[in-house]
Amino acid sequence: MFFELAKEYQTAVVVLAVLSTWAATALGASVVFFFQEIRRQTLDLMLGFAGGVMIAASFWSLLAPSIKMSEEQGMIPWVPALVGFLAGGGFLWCVDKLLPHLHPGLERKDAEGISTHWRESVLLVLAITLHNIPEGLAVGVAFGAVLSGIPTATITGAVVLALGIAIQNIPEGMAVSVPLRRQNLTPLRCFWYGQLSGVVEPLAALVGILVVVQIQMILPYALAFAAGAMIYVVVEELIPASREVRHSDAGTIGAIIGFAVMMTLDVALG
Repeated sequence: MFFELAKEYQTAVVVLAVLSTWAATALGASVVFFFQEIRRQTLDLMLGFAGGVMIAASFWSLLAPSIKMSEEQGMIPWVPALVGFLAGGGFLWCVDKLLPHLHPGLERKDAEGISTHWRESVLLVLAITLHNIPEGLAVGVAFGAVLSGIPTATITGAVVLALGIAIQNIPEGMAVSVPLRRQNLTPLRCFWYGQLSGVVEPLAALVGILVVVQIQMILPYALAFAAGAMIYVVVEELIPASREVRHSDAGTIGAIIGFAVMMTLDVALG
């Protein structure tokens, strides 16, 4: 019933789905109003869950459709997927080296990117913002394909992808706002920084939609590009961050659960 209504009110669904990625981040950040601290194992479980969701989405929602569309367009099926995937990973690698940022749980001296005197809170927000870019792009490309009338692109599949991204954005919002409480910031300011890290997702989604609608030929490449960027984030940040507690399986268990949840959503509903 829901997905039949989604087809009828397609534009409204696109807007709501895109905004939900930011709203979920804000929801996670709001935890700071109730808790000053979260057990490290709990956070590891959630970060692992986010990584599992992104890995599953990268294949079922992005790479597999890229290969299928390439076949239908008469291309060599694996070429757009390979080129786009490597380009997405390379793009995030470049941004990672240039943009000043600080991953949660690390000290100010461990900040990455170009050297700067920006405050630690700003660097922490930028770290989460960095890996929200490919998530927003992935959602935008999926909905751009639907709006372009691509036969293999469905509103159901795009909504499922947005839902999966939104679910894993909740722990990401927490990963920003809660650590900031240790810097003696007020809960309101911690929440503000936490939700701010998610603002880039609707903006990136808009870019993805506009690019795909204007240049439909690049869709297989764009899907794979988003997948490569997401996998870079998982390997570079989420998996290492979920292993902060030595000899803990929380991050691994979270990744397995996250992968299973996203796989089920995509295969059963998408």
